[in-house]
Amino acid sequence: MITELGHFALVLAFLVACVQVVVPLIGAHKRWPGWMAVAEPAANAQFLLVAFSFAALTYAFVTSDFSLRLVVLNSHSLKPMLYKVSGVWGNHEGSMLLWVLILSLFGATAAWFGGALPPTLKARVLAVQSAIGVAFYGFILFTSNPFLRMAAPPFDGEGLNPLLQDPGLAFHPPFLYLGYVGLSMAFSFAVAALIEGRVDAAWARWVRPWTLAAWIFLTIGIGLGSWWAYYELGWGGFWFWDPVENASFMPWLIAAALLHSAIVVEKRESLKSWTILLAIMAFGFSLIGTFIVRSGVITSVHAFANDPERGVFILAILAVFMGGALTLYAARAGAMEAKGVFSVVSRESGLVVNNILLAVAAFVVFIGTIWPLVAEIAFGRKLSVGAPFFNMAFTPFMVALGLILPVGAMLPWKRASLGRTFKKLLPAFVLALALAGLSWAVQSGRSLLGPVGLFLGSWLIFGAAVDLWTRTGKSGFKRLMRLPRADWGKSVAHSGLGVVMLAIAGLMAWEQEDIRVVQTGEPFEIAGYTLVLDSVDRVQGPNYISTMGTVSLSKDGKAISTLHPEKRTYPVSGMPTTEAGIDNGILRDIYVVIGDPQDDGGWAVRSYYKPLSNWIWGGAILMAIGGVLSLSDRRYRVAAGARKMTAAGVPAE
Repeated sequence: MITELGHFALVLAFLVACVQVVVPLIGAHKRWPGWMAVAEPAANAQFLLVAFSFAALTYAFVTSDFSLRLVVLNSHSLKPMLYKVSGVWGNHEGSMLLWVLILSLFGATAAWFGGALPPTLKARVLAVQSAIGVAFYGFILFTSNPFLRMAAPPFDGEGLNPLLQDPGLAFHPPFLYLGYVGLSMAFSFAVAALIEGRVDAAWARWVRPWTLAAWIFLTIGIGLGSWWAYYELGWGGFWFWDPVENASFMPWLIAAALLHSAIVVEKRESLKSWTILLAIMAFGFSLIGTFIVRSGVITSVHAFANDPERGVFILAILAVFMGGALTLYAARAGAMEAKGVFSVVSRESGLVVNNILLAVAAFVVFIGTIWPLVAEIAFGRKLSVGAPFFNMAFTPFMVALGLILPVGAMLPWKRASLGRTFKKLLPAFVLALALAGLSWAVQSGRSLLGPVGLFLGSWLIFGAAVDLWTRTGKSGFKRLMRLPRADWGKSVAHSGLGVVMLAIAGLMAWEQEDIRVVQTGEPFEIAGYTLVLDSVDRVQGPNYISTMGTVSLSKDGKAISTLHPEKRTYPVSGMPTTEAGIDNGILRDIYVVIGDPQDDGGWAVRSYYKPLSNWIWGGAILMAIGGVLSLSDRRYRVAAGARKMTAAGVPAE
């Protein structure tokens, strides 16, 4: 019964969304307050209905209701409770229900906290947001219904994909979706502004918090996915340039560009047209990512579905929303005339360069991701584009971004002196250069990658510190703690990026790998550490069988820790997984993976020395914290500092 009610609630949400699209748009056009006011209760009702529908599906998973087809395909009675719950979104249909839940949540949030928005703009924003919902409700109800019943329910289910039975992957999709779908608010604000024909500083202040929130969630989601790939898959890497990884990375890059571009609109009333385009493209890349994950046109270990019919439906959604928004953008180009004038050397110019680098970097990732599909369609050739292409084509833009970011962040608005600004940053530059030189000397003439990465990361971190300090004036520490949270947020986020750059370069330059056949009790070494395979045992888990190794780790005869690398087999799915044994340290990880037994009685063992690996996720956490600090600044909340509006939505005189 609960399942049927959940299905019915989803249908009702679809109908409410249709009303929310039509009535507020007409009301905004005619300036009818009553019709515009329909948007708020409709947004609230839509969210409550979808929340109930999602709760009904969750209840079916938690209670192992195997009369529901989705539960049979993605759950099992022996699964731990965490993975019964995460099984709700660990599949195509359930994940799409999570998608529309988050979409309706953002719409409801705009209704709750958008009281200072002009009524016409608010009505149009909620209508556009609901139009996206209508498309995805239709997609779910007609192609991906999660509430289908089984004619003959089995005694038990087929279980969740074992790779998804992990805490990191349990929370990774919700955070990614909060980022993906959060960018729909930037899109809705952009389209609403185009309909109104007005883009100004107040609009930029309204759109920035939504974009920043989406960017924070994307940062956390990408970080969780990278961390999971590192410790769960057993290959020792943190980023594979897989199409689905790229699908989340492209919107992240565009959202970062949008955040910086919106600052120029807010402060100087410039880059209006470019900012609107970025808002459209940010959500466009989210839809492209949805298409990649669910269409099956590009092979990926992360893909949810392999159904071309569903892919065509999503492609149609992409074409309608992107085509419609870009057509409206072209028609309204004349209404987005820039007012601010600035010189070649200025904060505005620095942000333009920042935007160009981020946008081109996203385009490079897009080309590398989509090229195998283009090559197969156009030339009949099966190609794969891997890490060598991305490392060579993408890295230069990030190096350039790292070089200019500290300088651009400190340039004054409108007109600046490059020499005067760099003079303030000279101590940071010299210190970063000294650290790079020290690392070059210590590593005894190996690759430049490590020293260059150390320089860029240090330059960003020290530059952010100098930027923060110069804002205190002569007050020093007394003023430092009273600086706006947005200033702290910017410096912390830029420092986080520096930490990530430093860590990735250090890991790639100084990592050591050892692959060998090891007998039980036989010691072997890597990077000065001694490892001994003490035993290999068969262990019964809650819903898996594990071949678990016990490896002692020591250095200079002093015991450090005991590692337990595993190979797990899940009987229900028959799928094996690898669990690495990792000794985490501040400056390094010792990473051990156990392989298959050998004919001579030994075991295949891979071990790695991974310097600075944990700093990658530490840097991601810093970036997210920086975003949260900025979001908590009262000046950047929704409509903070916005002009007073009359009831009709026209600026008061």
